[in-house]
Amino acid sequence: MRLEAITWDRLTDALAGHIAAMTAADGSPWLRIAVDGAPAAAPGEPAGRLAEALRIRGRAVHKAGAFGFLRPASLRLEYGREDPDAFHDEWFDRRALWREVFAPLEPAGTGRVLPDLWDPVADRATRSRYVELPPGGVLVLHGPLLLGHGFPFDFSVHLKLSPAALARRTPPDRRWTLPAFARYEDETRPEEAADVVVRADDPRRPAWSGLR
Repeated sequence: MRLEAITWDRLTDALAGHIAAMTAADGSPWLRIAVDGAPAAAPGEPAGRLAEALRIRGRAVHKAGAFGFLRPASLRLEYGREDPDAFHDEWFDRRALWREVFAPLEPAGTGRVLPDLWDPVADRATRSRYVELPPGGVLVLHGPLLLGHGFPFDFSVHLKLSPAALARRTPPDRRWTLPAFARYEDETRPEEAADVVVRADDPRRPAWSGLR
């Protein structure tokens, strides 16, 4: 895949302009956008830039993070605290994402989405109130391992890190997750699944695949 150098500002502007002109393929009045990337790629930062750029263009936006939808510790740590396969398969409550985020944004949905579900530090429900996203609004969901689950994303961005950059930028106490991301690359092939790929080995000098 050929990637071209770009600045974050230009990248954000191009993505926001493209998304603002889109309509959902399934006829939903809402758009559902993924910013997929390992924590080392900090996907929340470009997701925040994109959300703000869409708001400037007059779109209501709900930005949510996948780490707000972790499963309880008793389930995600069933096979130990450092099991990469469990991290890949069990840590994120994808059923809850379907139920509380994607189902309300289906064509006949209510638009009432839950911002988050589980506090991993306190290991209990967050009890957050529902947020109503008006028709024409955009969901921007960011986090790792988002692709390959059939989520009805209308547009997806994958933040790519080389294995060396991923290892370098992952804190020592989280390097046990590296095999999970290698598995994700092998099984899901996010570079092929995403609409746009952004190489972020050097966070100051991104490169992208362009709009396909």
